[in-house]
Amino acid sequence: MSEQPLKKVITSHPFIVKKEDVCDGSPIIEGTRTRVIDIAIEYEVLGHSPDVIIDSHPYLNLSQVHDALSYYYDNRDELDKKIEQDQEFIRQIRERFPYKMS
Repeated sequence: MSEQPLKKVITSHPFIVKKEDVCDGSPIIEGTRTRVIDIAIEYEVLGHSPDVIIDSHPYLNLSQVHDALSYYYDNRDELDKKIEQDQEFIRQIRERFPYKMS
């Protein structure tokens, strides 16, 4: 039996939009300013379940969170690059304006 290559399936994301005047055009959950990458970070890095994410963002519902995660996985390379750029920007700001405890 021969192996079939995996097919790239184009997924519809009804809850995700990009607006140039909101969050610099980052993909967001429609009707909010919540970026897909923020949901992905909460899930992937912080280990929060979708239920915990909606507890933290009561204006979201489970379908929106799952769609954001699906969008993230469909566009992971692009969004991971944005996460790295954001982290680098934060690092530069911290170097330029170090926090000093008094």
